[in-house]
Amino acid sequence: MSHTPPFAVVDTGSNAIRFLVARLGPSGQLEELDSLRAPVRLGHQVFLRGRLAPEAMDAAVRAFVGFRERMDALGVERIQAVATSAVREARNGDLLVRRIRREAGIDLEIITGTEEARLVHRAVASRIDLTGRQWILVDLGGGSVEVSLVDDQGMLWSESHTMGSVRLLEEVAEGTRDPGRIRTLLEEYVSILRIPSPAQYWTPGGFVATGGNIEALVKLAGASPDESGTSRLATRDLDGLIQLLARLSWRERIRQLDLREDRADVILPAALVYYRLARESGAGEILVPHVGLKEGLLLDLAERVTRPEGRAVRVADDLRRSAISLGRRFMFDEAHGVQTARLALLLFDRLRDLHGLEDRDRQLLEVAALLHDVGLFIGFRKHHKHSLYILSRSELPGLGPEENLLVANVARYHRKSHPRDHHSEYMRQSPANRLRTDQLAALLRIADAMDRQHLQRVKELHIRVEGLRIFLKPEGEGDLLLERWALSKKKSLFEETFGFTVEVDAEHE
Repeated sequence: MSHTPPFAVVDTGSNAIRFLVARLGPSGQLEELDSLRAPVRLGHQVFLRGRLAPEAMDAAVRAFVGFRERMDALGVERIQAVATSAVREARNGDLLVRRIRREAGIDLEIITGTEEARLVHRAVASRIDLTGRQWILVDLGGGSVEVSLVDDQGMLWSESHTMGSVRLLEEVAEGTRDPGRIRTLLEEYVSILRIPSPAQYWTPGGFVATGGNIEALVKLAGASPDESGTSRLATRDLDGLIQLLARLSWRERIRQLDLREDRADVILPAALVYYRLARESGAGEILVPHVGLKEGLLLDLAERVTRPEGRAVRVADDLRRSAISLGRRFMFDEAHGVQTARLALLLFDRLRDLHGLEDRDRQLLEVAALLHDVGLFIGFRKHHKHSLYILSRSELPGLGPEENLLVANVARYHRKSHPRDHHSEYMRQSPANRLRTDQLAALLRIADAMDRQHLQRVKELHIRVEGLRIFLKPEGEGDLLLERWALSKKKSLFEETFGFTVEVDAEHE
């Protein structure tokens, strides 16, 4: 294999914008061609007033115009540019996205905190062998900190906290310049950070931290990377660094510790967050792999360029694992969820010519089917609405906000009323996604009916299409009378949506 054409990624963070160009060499290795860091603090006004400052937006647009010039010079054919918490939370974030598209010709995607964590996990797994253990992974940016439980296969759960280094600095340091006072306020602020502990499912075996601040901290501690490129920082040494940083002013940190200006002010808040979470997890040391979001983006884009089919399988596997992990946090009936998903996908695959949906819809249907009963955690009565509530307010790695809402709505309509124009969460979706909701929920209802007793008795489903009639015949353990009855009761959404009559238990001619 020869070199691939160059491709580029951009990480638009709260404290800086990072640009990286690479290509794949003949043996499949990534070769870095160019990298730039633009010190644009987009989060400054966002975390105080909820809006991107005009001068920060201007600086960001200029940076993207410069990236475009570098891309054109290097012959870059593909780019993946993402924005995190600052742009995500800004009321005028869409304006920045439009300006960058218009003035630099680059599409900037605003991603969720869990998607950010998924990409960081990809980068970390390329540097640290995560096999055989679960790890706490902490990625601290300027506006948020993502805390995840991961293993070598993917993310088991992830939570995003609005407690990034720039945000902490803006909220806590305003009105005081005394380093000691700032430290006291910061310690009080970060004391609320917790690591959720569903102990019946995991025991963390290590603590991994990413972000520019932890890399600066290990450098200050004199911790050199090992042969894999990973540094180790003892938690007690991090505590010592906090003592040192708290004694020094911003200018003293620049002069005595040789820190950049835009690093010297945020490094103490960052150190306190890392220390708090390390102590909460019981970690005696922190592993620092010196990779982050931009490297995860690069690996994702490289896979998309070279192995699109393999990537689709991995994305589906990641989504399935994340859905099951979320379901376990709410003590769902896993066997029923897995059986419903299996039957829903069987219907999807055998009726492709009828519904015309895409492979991505298949992945979303599987997630909704796995989690459709997650609302039982709150209570049986109206549990379909509870499922909507839980899923619409949870973030699954690999799903954007629109897809997340779609999955929540599909799960909501697994029982009771059909989608209606007065249902607010349903109407929040675009017309195209409302149609997808109807179609996927129609398939889910039939699949759910076939496990009416939650006993996984249906092993096979025979499907026959004749004209505008579909004949369904479930086969499995026992007479399946209750499953047949449930099918007859829950088929109406399918009939309304697709215009086919569904007949249950028809004999093959």
